[in-house]
Amino acid sequence: MTNAASVVEGNLAESNMANVYVEASPKGRREGAPITNFVVEDHTGSALGAFKTQREAIDWAKSNGHSPLVARVRHLNDKASPDHWRSAS
Repeated sequence: MTNAASVVEGNLAESNMANVYVEASPKGRREGAPITNFVVEDHTGSALGAFKTQREAIDWAKSNGHSPLVARVRHLNDKASPDHWRSAS
């Protein structure tokens, strides 16, 4: 059974994790063009790493203390709009 203190601590730990964005690459590819890799970016758009699969990118982000977000719809990826993103956890 979980006590209230551990639930609160868990929520605090998660809220201190920096959001990163997992995006398919290359950006701006035409419909049907293959995805070559997945890039983990910070809020400024700086690439932190590139991975062959989305799962590898998400796992890397989590293991490095980040909170990974993925686009709800691939062509909608405005980092300033929280509605375009969902948690990958």
